[in-house]
Amino acid sequence: MNTMSGEYESITVLLVDDEPLLRRSLRIAIDHEPGLTVIGDAGTGTEAVSLTFDLRPDVVLMDIRMPDGNGIDATRQITADCTDGAPKVIILTMFELDEYVFEALSAGASAFLLKDATPGQLVDAVRKVHAGESLFAPTVLDRLIRHYVDNPTSGRPHSARPTSPGVQYLTNRELEVLTLIAKGLSNDEIAHRLSVSPHTVKAHVGSLRSKLHARDRAQLVIAAYEARINCPTPGPD
Repeated sequence: MNTMSGEYESITVLLVDDEPLLRRSLRIAIDHEPGLTVIGDAGTGTEAVSLTFDLRPDVVLMDIRMPDGNGIDATRQITADCTDGAPKVIILTMFELDEYVFEALSAGASAFLLKDATPGQLVDAVRKVHAGESLFAPTVLDRLIRHYVDNPTSGRPHSARPTSPGVQYLTNRELEVLTLIAKGLSNDEIAHRLSVSPHTVKAHVGSLRSKLHARDRAQLVIAAYEARINCPTPGPD
């Protein structure tokens, strides 16, 4: 659903968590926001996949540890639909273990937030992910950075020099944009940093996805670290 509701774009959300009380709390927080509507909820991974294909929400808020199909497997099935209309998945969990971060991203998740996120952070994540951006809790992004900086042979095999298809064809500006994406900056923040328009940044992001064969922005983050393209070191920017 992509019609406008006042100044906000209308976004439909599916809630997935095995705790009914949490689903109710999330529904209240999301439905209270202009333009956001919860169109369904599920308590298992299997139910999440079924409802996603039936209801076609714009964004799925996905728990990880659930009975009858975990959130990682459910995310993988949901994002296997590679059309532009495929729902975006936000992993929402109380855990921040490395294995979950990398499994979730590999499965196609666009964002990874902890359950102690504020309602405002959650709503911001839904809007940004629907707009095509990725979002990580600060502690999660730091773990991601440390994983690829401290363990250069982790993840898919790669050498110390960029070897991913298309990397050699990136322009200097595209390399700048990719580095800032890897630092977790939004399109607006990148535009401000580089003194260009958000529209220009969006065009660069599209070009990066095409050249690096990345399904979404989250995969660009992984590509940046795997290719060792001016990887930032953990800590303050």
